[in-house]
Amino acid sequence: MPEEKTRRAVERDKREGKSVSTQAGEFVREEIEHVREGKHGVQNTQQAIAIGLSKARRAGIDVEPGDNASPAVKKKARKDIAKGRKTATKRPAAKRSAGAKKALKATSKTTAKKAVSRTALSKQAKKAASKRTAADRSAAAKKAARTKGPAKRSAAAKKAARTRKKAS
Repeated sequence: MPEEKTRRAVERDKREGKSVSTQAGEFVREEIEHVREGKHGVQNTQQAIAIGLSKARRAGIDVEPGDNASPAVKKKARKDIAKGRKTATKRPAAKRSAGAKKALKATSKTTAKKAVSRTALSKQAKKAASKRTAADRSAAAKKAARTKGPAKRSAAAKKAARTRKKAS
């Protein structure tokens, strides 16, 4: 069950007309926080992201799986999206839920912490970005600049200037 803070953030993103991937990012962020807090473990960064995306789909955000996703991942995504569209939510079976929690808790806490560290997340983001074309990355950056709004654009420009000043 997503936290209230996450649900509010998603609602705000939805109102502001942000993309479904941005809305789903809130769930991924929540999942990474859970791992950092030690609520449960993960074996790698992708697992934390996958759990977050699954939660987002079940919460009613239609995040489509990537083009290169395996048939199993696509099937799971379809199931999660269908579950998110249903209005009446049934509680999960206690035994299944307990088994899933036990499996996640059994993973090493040190491994889990490494999987969601800043460096691990940075490495994952760079790897994901490298799979996209330069034109695609450029288009995404241009759209981000367009949809940011004047105040945030100004803040970003000031930050970039500070960064350039530090580098020289």
